[in-house]
Amino acid sequence: MTQAQRVDAPAETKLRDKRVVTIRPIEESDHAALLAFGLALPADESLYLEEDFQNPDIISRLTNAASAEHWRQFVAEGDDGTIVGYTSVRRLPGWSSHVADIYLVVSEAWRRAGLGSALAQTIFNATRELGADKVIVQMLAEQGDGQDIFTHLGFTAEGRLSKHVRDRTGKLHDLLILCYQVK
Repeated sequence: MTQAQRVDAPAETKLRDKRVVTIRPIEESDHAALLAFGLALPADESLYLEEDFQNPDIISRLTNAASAEHWRQFVAEGDDGTIVGYTSVRRLPGWSSHVADIYLVVSEAWRRAGLGSALAQTIFNATRELGADKVIVQMLAEQGDGQDIFTHLGFTAEGRLSKHVRDRTGKLHDLLILCYQVK
C-alpha cells in the first residue's frame, strides 16, 4: 500500500446556518482549547463518549499524537478560535491493520448546521492517506444523527453488539458498527 501525502491545509467551511468554521489538523498547542471543548460538552453526553474529553491526560495523549503515522486528527474552529468539533481516524494494529476506525464529536451549539457532515467528509478523505481497505465507525445504537451522517457517506450497518458499552454511570448500551469498504 502506498500512502498519499498528508492533507495539512486548513479549510474554511460555510455551514447551512451561514456560520463559518475552519477545519484543520490538530496541533500540540490545541491542548487547552480541546480541553475547554470537552468540558463544555453536555454532562449526559460525556457519559458515553469513548474518549473522556474532560480528562487532561486524555487530551494530552490526543494532542501529543498530532503527527502520528497511523492516525489523523482534525478540529473545527469557530471564528473566535474555539474548538467546536473533533474527528480522528486511526489505522488499527495487528490483524486489523487494513481497517481504520473513525471518531467524531461536535459541540452541542454547532449541531444540525452541517458541521458533523463536514468533519465526517474531512476524516473520510483523510482515511485514504492511511491506506485502509475498510473503514468503521462505532456508536451507540440510539445515536441516530451520527448514523445518518455516515450512511449518507455510504457506510452500512455491519453489526450490533447488545449491551456492549457501559457508560460512566454503569448503564449498558447497544453498540452499532457501521462500515465502508474502500477496496
